[in-house]
Amino acid sequence: MPHTQPLFLARRSYRRRRMMDAVRLLPGFGAVLIMLPLLWRTAETPEPDTAEGLVYLFAVWVLLIAAAFALSRGLAPALLVPEEPVSPEAGEPGENSGEAG
Repeated sequence: MPHTQPLFLARRSYRRRRMMDAVRLLPGFGAVLIMLPLLWRTAETPEPDTAEGLVYLFAVWVLLIAAAFALSRGLAPALLVPEEPVSPEAGEPGENSGEAG
């Protein structure tokens, strides 16, 4: 039987799915980046060296916000597509067809 569907996905559909995958991975990536300062060596001085850590955390925070914004802007057209109309014969998923109640 010949295949009626193309062998490869459409470019727009493929990119949208990869962007959705990136959105799903962004919180885990952010958690790893935020926990990264725990692996840093302590300073040679007795005073805590928090300035570099705070600058790093702020930079990661801004980077994650920018990445989420960029991904949301890229996915906005795909998520605003209207849903397909439902035929009246199909009924709603939670309805009991044919039973009075």
